[in-house]
Amino acid sequence: MHRHFNGLKTAGLFGAIFALLLAVGGLIAAATGSSAFIWIFALIGVATTAYGYWNSDKLAIKAMHAYPVTESQQPAMYRIVRELSTAANQPMPALFVSPTQAPNAFATGRNPQNAAVCCTEGILGLLDERELRGVLGHELMHVYNRDILTGSVAAAVAGVISSVAQFLAFSSIFGGGSNDERPNPLVMIGTALLAPFAAAVIQMAISRTREYDADEDGARLTGDPLALASALRKLESGTARAPLAPTPQLQNASHMMIANPFRAADVQRMFSTHPPMDERIARLENMARQR
Repeated sequence: MHRHFNGLKTAGLFGAIFALLLAVGGLIAAATGSSAFIWIFALIGVATTAYGYWNSDKLAIKAMHAYPVTESQQPAMYRIVRELSTAANQPMPALFVSPTQAPNAFATGRNPQNAAVCCTEGILGLLDERELRGVLGHELMHVYNRDILTGSVAAAVAGVISSVAQFLAFSSIFGGGSNDERPNPLVMIGTALLAPFAAAVIQMAISRTREYDADEDGARLTGDPLALASALRKLESGTARAPLAPTPQLQNASHMMIANPFRAADVQRMFSTHPPMDERIARLENMARQR
């Protein structure tokens, strides 16, 4: 069990987002007299999830314009990742570098056998080898913890809720069923407006919880929590100096990155895919004190 019970938090958050989906689906069934539409949206969500999950490595790599690197090009990356994957008894992932000075890193792929780890040119120039090792340990744990699947499912359910809520808004305006059978139109409109907002907040909370897990598990893998804490300090100032533009492609991939790649003004805290850096650093420092 993780010290901070992140697994229980993730399960609880998934329960909340599925409960929200059922609640919105129930309103649609009451408004239309049929539950067929909720199943149609659910099937669309499953198909979208399957596609995104199966192609997660290609989509993220493409969004960052990353290119594959050889061991002669990036000997430190290869040495560190080979050491850590061997220690975890996992296969060696493919390694990529993104040609941007914004310092960041991410791992993606549907499983350890089809994983990719990517560093930006900015992070390779910013961190020393010990700090880079801490970052790469964090990223590998995202793959080993199956966080790509977790994120894909959360995003798909949030997307289904948004689609169903739009249909609910349509139903509340144009009707369906008798007035005696239909729920209060104000309740339907309010749910249609608030449900996507609530789903997005829960989705971001799931992502933040998985970041805490990757910090903790990555620090255990490397045996050096303070190296990751030092890297996060540098990344906090580095991403502020060289943020990425929040394009739709990068917004879809941002939850995979070790640091929020956007300016703080571009992302409200409740919609951030990452926990506050000071909290992450404090947890790692506390972990080091308890060793």
